[in-house]
Amino acid sequence: MKITSKILLFIFLAIISQIGGIIYLISLIITKRWRWNSTFKPFIIFIGLYLFSTFLIIPFIAPIFGREQVKHTDLIGPTNYMTVLLNRNYVSPQLNELLLQTEKELNGSGIKIHYLDANFPFINKFPLLPHLSHNDGKKIDISLIYETKSGELTYKQKSISGYGVFEAPKSNEYNQIDTCLNNGYFQYDYPKYLTFGRINTELIFSKKGTKTLIKSILKNKKLEKLFIEPHLKKRMKLVNPKIRYHGCRAVRHDDHIHIQVR
Repeated sequence: MKITSKILLFIFLAIISQIGGIIYLISLIITKRWRWNSTFKPFIIFIGLYLFSTFLIIPFIAPIFGREQVKHTDLIGPTNYMTVLLNRNYVSPQLNELLLQTEKELNGSGIKIHYLDANFPFINKFPLLPHLSHNDGKKIDISLIYETKSGELTYKQKSISGYGVFEAPKSNEYNQIDTCLNNGYFQYDYPKYLTFGRINTELIFSKKGTKTLIKSILKNKKLEKLFIEPHLKKRMKLVNPKIRYHGCRAVRHDDHIHIQVR
């Protein structure tokens, strides 16, 4: 049972952070050899090694694999800092350039770029679950823009994770979600289970703010594709060949925007 639990923990840590499994194995070796009697010794060693690696080692190795951390500025930052702690904040230099150029376009608009999952630091094709395609440094998810009841733009989100609280189709809008679910794609709205808690329920989807953000992204020649749910595309009156539908095999995109570079 101990061996099985350690294997499962190794797999879990590798899935959520890529490096967590390796760090766990190293921490087991150190724990066994370090003569220090403490109930919390394994946990302290693992956390210490993990944080040291995440902030002081991986950022310097990742460029060998063509990736770097998302550059944080006054207008660019994570929706949830767990994205950074779990090493899910790595992108190609081209994608970082797109974000920085978008920031310049947004200057003075009151809109900030809050990103969700990007990619792991190492190895193409290593899956960043639950995403299907975030495995080459070229993709990143961006949070929608919300506003208060008085119409003031805010950086706040409606879930702790940034995912799972949807801006659903209105009664007069095409409902792609029902179409996918009725055709057996049961996973299409599963992000509703990944909110980790709903917050700021009084916030309202900002059609104007989100449209401004998307139009600023679309100006960049490095952009290859942008995914958002069809009803939101129509609601915001967006027309651009780079705005694509992601298909029923993915998950719904009315809780975030997905962008990718060539």
